Amino acid sequence: MHYLDYAATSAVRPASVAEAVRRCLAEVGASPGRGGHSASLEAGRIALRARRSVARVLGFPGDPGRLVFMLNATHALNTALYGTLRSGDAVVFTAYDHNSVLRPVYDLVRSRGVDARMVSGAPDGSLDLEEVSRLLEGARVLVVNAASNVLGTRLPLAQLSAQARSHGALTLVDAAQSAGHLAGSPAEDGADVVAFTGHKGLLGPQGIGGLWIREGVDVVPVLRGGTGGNSVLRDMPDALPDRLEAGTQNTPGMAGLLAGCEHLLQEGVEEIHGREMHLKGLLRDGMEGIPGVTVHSPPAPDGVGIVTITARGWDPGALSHRLEREWGVCARVGLHCAPEVHRILGTQESGALRFSLGWASSEADVTAAVEGVDALVRPRMVSLGGS
Repeated sequence: MHYLDYAATSAVRPASVAEAVRRCLAEVGASPGRGGHSASLEAGRIALRARRSVARVLGFPGDPGRLVFMLNATHALNTALYGTLRSGDAVVFTAYDHNSVLRPVYDLVRSRGVDARMVSGAPDGSLDLEEVSRLLEGARVLVVNAASNVLGTRLPLAQLSAQARSHGALTLVDAAQSAGHLAGSPAEDGADVVAFTGHKGLLGPQGIGGLWIREGVDVVPVLRGGTGGNSVLRDMPDALPDRLEAGTQNTPGMAGLLAGCEHLLQEGVEEIHGREMHLKGLLRDGMEGIPGVTVHSPPAPDGVGIVTITARGWDPGALSHRLEREWGVCARVGLHCAPEVHRILGTQESGALRFSLGWASSEADVTAAVEGVDALVRPRMVSLGGS
């Protein structure tokens, strides 16, 4: 199998991740804060170590308790949006955003009268910063997609967060595609709230993600329930992480995420990013050399390892099916939960085929993808009269 769908999930993980989950289930089994016995205390240690490890990878400063664990980036983004936007507030977002932002925003328009302002995008992944500044007038939140899950480009977070700050707005970063793939710290670039998932670039299992919240920023709880302490309170505690961690948390997921982050810290995110960019260059060059193939992802050397294509005469789903069946190449077809990006590209009706690279990708994977697409597309181009 040539797995090239890391933007969806890092299905290929370090062996230490599965082993950490197994050990947590077999040797710990309990939940943090749900008892004073040794098993619960060990679960609490796993949770704390996982918070600290994620904070190291993503460059989150200060109290690790301000990193709150959740199911995934969607859960985290919903919590951030519903927890900060009040009736009549304005939110600025971009055409590059995922449905985990778009759908909550449009629901908030209906349910709370929130003023939703979308920044125009472009096929090259850029933004008009003057348009951003105009739309930020009177806004409460700016949402920044750190890296596009269709184009593989990144937005200028430091500039955008500075603009938001000058207008008195908070900056919420969707780091689903950047965490573990891009070095640096969204906090240092000015983010106030950062949503991330564990099952992509951070190499953890599904079902674990989180939200980091800068000191002084308040996010109102969306879920309410048990926290393992302060049970007499009729509302959620004020202190993080308990304020936003209602109910029993995913301790095996934390253990796996901890192992994934330890692998990243040992190998180096910058080193992994360099390899991914090298492979992306080979993949883009190879696809661009195939008659009938349109490569929609710009080169973006500072972006992430995503190359999205369409091919003349081919339905993307049919092309993807043949690639897996005949070449063992696993990629992602469709609109990638990002309909506005596909509107910009003109692929909203057909969708597109996305190849995405990860920590374990190789030149053999890239070669299989290029040779497979070439073998399938070139003969059809000849039959269509193409060169």
